[in-house]
Amino acid sequence: MTFTSGMRTSLTDKWNTPRDFFDKINTEFNFGLDAAALESSTLVPDNWYGLDHPDISRRDAFTRDWYNDSNGKAIWLNPPYGRVIKDWMSKASSVASNGATVVCLVPSRTDTAWWHEYCIMHEIRFVRGRIKFGNTKKDAPFSSSLVIMRGSK
Repeated sequence: MTFTSGMRTSLTDKWNTPRDFFDKINTEFNFGLDAAALESSTLVPDNWYGLDHPDISRRDAFTRDWYNDSNGKAIWLNPPYGRVIKDWMSKASSVASNGATVVCLVPSRTDTAWWHEYCIMHEIRFVRGRIKFGNTKKDAPFSSSLVIMRGSK
């Protein structure tokens, strides 16, 4: 059997969070930082990291101190869903172990190593149905979860 693009779960690793979905969660957590965004998709427009951030020092989230940058508020993370997701979840887990609360919107890939290494020990809320990411009219080709990493020191 030949692997073709039609057999992949998706052709992109960028899945912009729907605003109404975020707003409901933000009501509970009051986010102070969007840790993985683009200028066109950030949900915390006053405080975010992203590859196209006008401030060059905020383009690499892995070099930043999320806890200090969030001003003590919770951190929103909708990371790229490709192979690098494990790196993002590792960083989020590390940030949470230093006192921050990080709320991660991720695909429910409960069979993966990154899920078992960084998610399973935290609060998990499975999202009912499938999310319509970005401006699409179609549901995502996967189920999603919120992984809530509550800060502890």
